[in-house]
Amino acid sequence: MTKITNTIKTAVRGISANKSRSGLTILGIVIGITSIMVIASVGQSSKELILGQLSGTGAELVVVRPGREPTGPSDIAGTLFADSLKQRDVEALSRKSNVPHLADIAPALIVPGSVAYQGETYRNAQVIGWSAAFLSKMFDVYPDKGTILDDTDIRSNASVAVIGDKVKRELFGLDDAVGKIITIKNKTFRIVGVYPPKGQVAFFNIDDLVILPYTTARTYLLGIDFYNEVLIRVDQAENVERTVTDVEATMRASHNITDPTKDDFFVVTPEGLISQVGNIIGILTVFLSAVVAISLVVGGIGVMNIMLVSVTERTREIGLRKAVGATERDILTQFILEAVILTGLGGLIGISIGLGLSFLASIIITQVLGLTWPFTIPVLATSLVLIVSGLVGLIFGLYPARQAARKNPIEALRYE
Repeated sequence: MTKITNTIKTAVRGISANKSRSGLTILGIVIGITSIMVIASVGQSSKELILGQLSGTGAELVVVRPGREPTGPSDIAGTLFADSLKQRDVEALSRKSNVPHLADIAPALIVPGSVAYQGETYRNAQVIGWSAAFLSKMFDVYPDKGTILDDTDIRSNASVAVIGDKVKRELFGLDDAVGKIITIKNKTFRIVGVYPPKGQVAFFNIDDLVILPYTTARTYLLGIDFYNEVLIRVDQAENVERTVTDVEATMRASHNITDPTKDDFFVVTPEGLISQVGNIIGILTVFLSAVVAISLVVGGIGVMNIMLVSVTERTREIGLRKAVGATERDILTQFILEAVILTGLGGLIGISIGLGLSFLASIIITQVLGLTWPFTIPVLATSLVLIVSGLVGLIFGLYPARQAARKNPIEALRYE
């Protein structure tokens, strides 16, 4: 035990003898570990934020989306431009004979563009052609002023809108907005309702929301004959799985599809969406961490190079230690310990800086974007990078340590 303690003390003295060089040696390790910690922490924070919002969706919700089901991040954008959800599909899904447990249904459209009122423009509004009544029934969100859009407005392609609290404040200030006329894509809409401040509810920030009748949005604003998605409310949560089966069968019949692998639509539920998003974020985090881990290899090579230089400079020291009884194993252990201590210290510094930057990012994102961005410490990632940093020292310090251990003591003492 005393021998090991003395070896550790010798290794620490060897590192302390040249602090500047030791600091530069671990710089690559610090940069690599810092990058990995930022990616891991931000990735876990974004996962918790998104999954927290998705978990607020109603358990009775089933969503039908166009195109092939995405298997990765690059596939998601393709579903936004797919046009396979038609009015005939909505009509088929609305029939109780096809979907017995359907309680309500509403297609939805995303309308790009800003909202204006007498020279004031709000560009961050989320304009959606949808059914305000569906939103109210599904998520218990009702206007505190005015009323919601009803089926009559949808059937008649009415030019009416319900807006969120922030949209109201940005365009009207303290004035009453109900009855006022706003402009979207050069078409005017009369405001019939205003939501109270609600913030994020499921997929939507209610405060930024502008809901129009989906028939009006499709016909007069977008000029298309398809929908971006169809939302279905199931009568009871326990009937969701059965409803998914009924929806898939109905859609295949509507599209004359006999082979499920040829589906031009896909169905998601809150549970399925939570699992899908979690998997995608997890894959992205691992991929980015693997890319950044290359810098650890570069840092390890730097450690090896500096250790080789150190071995050469300390040749007389090695010869003297061997002359007074140190074995090759003692020398090998000393130099391996120096490498492991250097990279381990670099790992601790990198973890501290990485978590500090992640905490700072959470504050900035929360204040600038208005999101409740959680700061999380990825415990598993922290443990792994600390172990990896030590392994880097062990692997890349082994060759210089062996070179030191093999030196002939007589030739080492003659070294100038």
